[in-house]
Amino acid sequence: MQLIKQAKLIAKPNFAIPLIVRAIKKAAALIDSNTSVLQNNNTVVSLLLKERMNYMLMSLGIIGFIIAVFGFNPWATRNKSASVLSDTFTSLETGTERKANGIYEVRALTRMPNVTAEMVRWWFADYLQTTEQYKKWNPKAHVWMDWENKVPGEVIGASHLVHEYTGTTLQKLRIQFVEPKEILDDYEPKDDRFVICARAGLLDKPLNVTHMCHIVENTEYGAQMRSAFWMGYVEKRDGNKQVASIEGLLGNTALARMLLISKQDSIDLMSHAIEEMNVLASFLPELYEQEVIAKQKTTVK
Repeated sequence: MQLIKQAKLIAKPNFAIPLIVRAIKKAAALIDSNTSVLQNNNTVVSLLLKERMNYMLMSLGIIGFIIAVFGFNPWATRNKSASVLSDTFTSLETGTERKANGIYEVRALTRMPNVTAEMVRWWFADYLQTTEQYKKWNPKAHVWMDWENKVPGEVIGASHLVHEYTGTTLQKLRIQFVEPKEILDDYEPKDDRFVICARAGLLDKPLNVTHMCHIVENTEYGAQMRSAFWMGYVEKRDGNKQVASIEGLLGNTALARMLLISKQDSIDLMSHAIEEMNVLASFLPELYEQEVIAKQKTTVK
C-alpha cells in the first residue's frame, strides 16, 4: 500500500518537478565537489612542479656560479711539470690552448744549433745588462730594459723590467725570476739542463698576471728550448711577495680569464717567444765564444 501511495504521489505533475529540481541540485553539488577536489589536486600538483622548477633553477645557478669561478676543471694547470719537463715530445710543443680553468697555456719549442744550456744561463745571469743588448735579442720587439735586485752571476730573485711589443701592443712588464720549484712542482736540477721560471706582470702596477718557464736541454745538435707561459694567474704583489687581494680573488675566476684573455693574446705571446729565441740562437754561440771562451783561453796563457 505504501508503494502504491508513493507511486500516485510521483505521478502528480506538481510533485515530479521538485524531485527533478532536487536531483539536479544534488548532481550539481556533486560536480562542484568533484571539481573542487580536482582543482585542489591541480593546485597541489602546480605547487609541487613550481617548487621543483625553483630547485632546478637554483641548482643550475649554483653549478653555473661554480663553473664561472673555478672552470670545468680547477686543477687543469696544476701539474705544469708533466709536459714541460717531459723527456719525450708532448701533444703541445708549439701552440696555444685554453684550459678548463680559463688559463691560456702558450708553448714554443725552439731548436738552437750549437747552443748549450750553459750558454743560455750565462746570457740571463751574466751578460744581459743594457738596453742595447736587449734590443739585439729581438730588434723588432724589444724597446727598453733594466734590472731590479740583480746580483752578478745570479738571476733568481731579480726582476727584469722591460718595454716590449707583443703583437702591436707595447707591453711594460716586470718579470720576477723565482725558484723553478715555485712553478714546476717536480723540478730537479740536472747538469745538462737549465731552467728559468718567473712570475710576469705589469710594470706600473703591483700585479702579476702570468707564470712562465724556459727549459733548455742539451741535444746532439746543440740545445732545444721549451718556452711555456700560463696566462691568467693574477697575483697582487708587495715587492717580491704575493699578497691576498680582491684583484686576485676576482681575476683568478674562470669567467674573468675567459673574458680578459683572448686567443689573439696567446698567439701574440707565442709568436714573440718564437721570434726572440730564434734570434738569440742565431748569435749566442759566437757571442759566448768571444766573451767567455776567448777570455778563458787568454787567462790560461
